[in-house]
Amino acid sequence: MWSPRSARFPLTMAGQILLLQVIVLLVVLAVASVVSLRQSDADFRAQRAAPLATVAQELANLDVVRTQIDHRPVLTSLTAYAEQFRRRADATAVYLADLDGNILVRSDGAVDGARLDSEIRNLDSQRSWSGDITSGGQRSIAALVPIFDSGIPVGAAGGPQPPKQVAVVVVVDAYPTLGDRAGELLRDLVAFLGAGLALGVAGSWLLARLVKRRTRGLEPADIAALADHREALLHAVREGVVAVGADGVITVFNDSARTLLGLGDADLEGATVADLEVNQEVRDLLGGEADVRDQVLVVGERVVVANRNQVHFDGRSVGAVTTLRDRTELLAMQSELTARESITETLRAQTHEFNNQLHIISGLVQLAEYDEVATVIGTITRRRAEINDAVTAVVHDAAVAALLVAKMSLAAERGIAIVLADDTELPVLDPDLSADVGTVLGNLIDNAVDATVSAAGPRIDLRLRVEADAVAVQVADTGEGVAADVAPEIFRRGWSTKPSDASGRGVGLALVQVICLRRGGHVSVHNLDGAVFTAVLPMMTRGG
Repeated sequence: MWSPRSARFPLTMAGQILLLQVIVLLVVLAVASVVSLRQSDADFRAQRAAPLATVAQELANLDVVRTQIDHRPVLTSLTAYAEQFRRRADATAVYLADLDGNILVRSDGAVDGARLDSEIRNLDSQRSWSGDITSGGQRSIAALVPIFDSGIPVGAAGGPQPPKQVAVVVVVDAYPTLGDRAGELLRDLVAFLGAGLALGVAGSWLLARLVKRRTRGLEPADIAALADHREALLHAVREGVVAVGADGVITVFNDSARTLLGLGDADLEGATVADLEVNQEVRDLLGGEADVRDQVLVVGERVVVANRNQVHFDGRSVGAVTTLRDRTELLAMQSELTARESITETLRAQTHEFNNQLHIISGLVQLAEYDEVATVIGTITRRRAEINDAVTAVVHDAAVAALLVAKMSLAAERGIAIVLADDTELPVLDPDLSADVGTVLGNLIDNAVDATVSAAGPRIDLRLRVEADAVAVQVADTGEGVAADVAPEIFRRGWSTKPSDASGRGVGLALVQVICLRRGGHVSVHNLDGAVFTAVLPMMTRGG
């Protein structure tokens, strides 16, 4: 089975780390070897220069050398002295030469017209000298000391003449060869390499264990593949995804989340939740600690449903992941469906009511009670006209008035009277606001009717007003009211007192809240002989 590890990374993480450390160690050893070799030259020069100069000085000060070096031929016994001092200095060679560079005596006894190396100059300078030369094809260090005669002859003035330089002593010692020096260093290098490899293996193993623990046991190839897949998934999903670490730092913020929260193309990964340019409600959601289910947020003109889940590892919280879904279009469709459902229910109730009335009229006709027929029809017509007149006199928006008339008829069928407050007055609204008011009003009346019927209450009080550039809708039922401990939950999607198999359960009040929030308004509830719901919808939306 193919895997990224087998295709691109044949070594495990520990193997790769060990290989890298071995390469680094070998490079360090190579550099250290070059430096050591250079240093060994300097150490050899520093150690040998002074002993060679001392031996050369002692040989130059011998009386036999000072008295015999200027005679020709030079005594062969001087060769023995040269060899003796060569051994004492543990040098390569010892030369006695004249001031022209001609070698007079060699420690090995061979002369045959040889000359000193050309690098040795100023033989008659009467000064000692030491330095590097090439002797016999080998790089060597040489110490030169002048030889003076005894100075005994008397000068013209009658006094002794000062000593005169007549020759030089040169003591030469060849530098160790590269093989010799490498052999000396080899033992140390092998020991160092072995210790380094042992430490490298141990360190690599420990480091690999630490990295694997931090990366959940994944190899680099696995991590790279996961990162690629994560990027592809985050850009592909339509839902917004935001991941926040335990320290409040954002680790994931995909494109859909930026769009839903109106944050443009800013790179937000690595920022904190407090740095986001969003409202406080969104910050509280992203940075919260408890799990959240289907929380509704209004961000600009969008209605967003959010879910947040805490992420735990080894029993500790490592952050939270929040998903965001755009429900703006769904809300509009839901509002339209709610309005259609309300119309359907109203038509059904009116059909039922008209069927009852038709049965009465049909019976009276069969009994030939034509005067009663006229009376019943007149009563029905008058009641219908009274409801229409009562509503249209104070509610001038046709769509809201029609909805209210239908709801009154539906409530009347269930034995509930909807009573308009004396100060009710609603002007003609723009189509969007009219639709929102209709949705809010319809849902609040439906809930009020259900609560009133369950408590056998007699009526529902309704108030519609425009106050401070906002439409205020107040619906008060005569039910059992809302318990204080559940009041904060009743606007949450899914909360309902209806049976679990009731259709659309937990949607109405949540929809009311979303519509109000989207327009920049609010909805609240309190108890007064039942539950009193107050919804405020500004005439202008947030963006208007």
